[in-house]
Amino acid sequence: MPTVSLSLDKRSYHIYVENGALDLVGNYARRTGLKDKIAVITDTNVAPLYAERVLTSLKDVGFSPSLHIVDAGEGSKNMLQAQQLCSELAQAGIDRSGSVAALGGGVVGDLAGFVASIHYRGIPFIQIPTTIVAQVDSSVGGKTAVNIPEGKNLVGAFHQPKAVIIDPLTLLTLDRRTLAEGLAEAVKHAAIKDAAMLPELKALGDELPLGFSVKTIQNLPRLIAQNVAIKAHIVEADEKETLGVRALLNFGHTIGHGIEAAVPYGTIYHGEAISLGMRAALYLSIKKAGLSVHSANFILQTLDALGLPLILDENIDTETVLKKTASDKKFQAGNIRFVLLKEVGNAFVSADITKDDMLEAIQELRRPL
Repeated sequence: MPTVSLSLDKRSYHIYVENGALDLVGNYARRTGLKDKIAVITDTNVAPLYAERVLTSLKDVGFSPSLHIVDAGEGSKNMLQAQQLCSELAQAGIDRSGSVAALGGGVVGDLAGFVASIHYRGIPFIQIPTTIVAQVDSSVGGKTAVNIPEGKNLVGAFHQPKAVIIDPLTLLTLDRRTLAEGLAEAVKHAAIKDAAMLPELKALGDELPLGFSVKTIQNLPRLIAQNVAIKAHIVEADEKETLGVRALLNFGHTIGHGIEAAVPYGTIYHGEAISLGMRAALYLSIKKAGLSVHSANFILQTLDALGLPLILDENIDTETVLKKTASDKKFQAGNIRFVLLKEVGNAFVSADITKDDMLEAIQELRRPL
């Protein structure tokens, strides 16, 4: 069983990756020292599939869990929903000695983690991610947030989980589109830190329409752990993104978040927007950082093999994307921080990208490959 450790002094924790880990949640939670009362927060998609297994696992080792279900989708990641959950936790008797378990994808993880960060001024929580994007990326690192009309994830807190428990078998219930959008984050990790992972990710494109092979299912814990290790090492070096190291994880996200926020939440999946953002970042990496066209094309071919979008819908307005990009957290005092690649596996944060450069990159997304 791959186990990745994230070392942050007193906030250190383990990320457990194991096929069948859902049935061991209670045991893992006990190892972290959590107390008896625990609020399991999930959504309407995940609850019918996995809530009962997680509740049973917690009860079997003496926890007293309560279940809290929100509507599936990005629309639930807001302040009103966070307030409602805090009220439910208070009614369930979750006080400073209690904890939260986030069971679901990135939306649930962000929302439940944010609730844990503010309830009674902060209580412990664990992440139980059930989608690829959550398993390889968002469940690790302690970023929690909700959205406001002005932008995505603009209200939040750094609140590290006590543990992350990953069961790759939950991916078998996901549709092709959801699988593909999650793999966009794995492509990002390969692009910034591990070029050797790209061929394996590209090969998964052949399996997505039919479902993962037995061999792939057996290898998923290793592949997920490989991604988690990249994220963990970067977070260890720059937990709160003050040194420019953690910002490398934003490759493809500056323009990607602008695209995602330019349409109603959920119209474009997060990973789909990041795929478009990575194409824009690759274009600027060729222009500004000396990335070879050959290297950029291999990343684009990997995204294409996974069925991820690389051409921006003509109905998405360029000025709206730019406006939403300008409100993103990746700007500091109005200055653009943009992640570029010198070569695959070698990323850096550039301060040389202008608004005109971004406009040009967005326009490039309109052109066929």
